[in-house]
Amino acid sequence: MAKILLVEDEESIRKLISYDLKMARYEAVLCEDGQQALEKGLNETFDLMIIDWMLPYLSGIDLVRQFRQKGIDSVIIMLTAKDEEEDILDAFEAGVDDYVTKPFSPRQLLARIQAHMKRLAKPAPTVLKVADVELNQTQREVRVAGQPIELTKKEFELLEYLMRNPKMVLTRDNILNEIWDFDYDGDTRIVDVHIFKLRSKLQGSQVMIKSMRGVGYSLEINHENH
Repeated sequence: MAKILLVEDEESIRKLISYDLKMARYEAVLCEDGQQALEKGLNETFDLMIIDWMLPYLSGIDLVRQFRQKGIDSVIIMLTAKDEEEDILDAFEAGVDDYVTKPFSPRQLLARIQAHMKRLAKPAPTVLKVADVELNQTQREVRVAGQPIELTKKEFELLEYLMRNPKMVLTRDNILNEIWDFDYDGDTRIVDVHIFKLRSKLQGSQVMIKSMRGVGYSLEINHENH
C-alpha cells in the first residue's frame, strides 16, 4: 500500500482528500502545519506528498526545499491557490513534481496521484515507443518511422528520460541531475544545447520537445506531423 503525506491546514480540504485517498486504498498521514510535516517527512518514508503552499509555521515551498536538500525523493504535488506563472516556476525550482491549483477537482487530483504511483510501480521497459519514435535501451538504438538515427550517448540518455516521462514538464535541474548526475556544477545551458541538437535529429517525426519558458521541457506528440 502506497503511503502518502497530506499537508493541508484547511480541515474541510484535508478531510475531503484523505477520504478520497482512503477510498483509493492509499495510506494517508495527515499534517496541519509545515513544522509537523517536516518532522514526519524526515522520520518516515512516503511514496508521495501533497503539500499546500500557505501553511502555518513553515510554508509549503520551504518545506519542499528542505525535503529536497535532505535528499528526500518522494513525488511531491503542490496544492495551492497561487496560480501566477512566477509561483509555478518557483515551485518547480524548489523541487515539486506536479502543481495543482485551487479550486481543484478531487477526481483530477486523484487521477494525477494514480498516474505518479503507476510510474513508480511499473518496471522500466527495455523498448520505449512514443508515436513514431522507438528507443531500444538494450541495443542503444533509436528509430524514427522505422529508420535508425545516430545519437550521442548524452542525446540517447536525454531522449530516454523524456520518453519515460511524456507530457511531464522536466526542469533543467531535473535533467541535469538525471543525465549529468549531482556532481555536475556547470551551466544549465548545456541542457538547452543538447535539446537543440536532439530536436534537429527528430525533425519530421511525430514527437516534439516543447519548451516551457523558464521551467524546462516536455515531450509532446506533434499532431501536425501525423
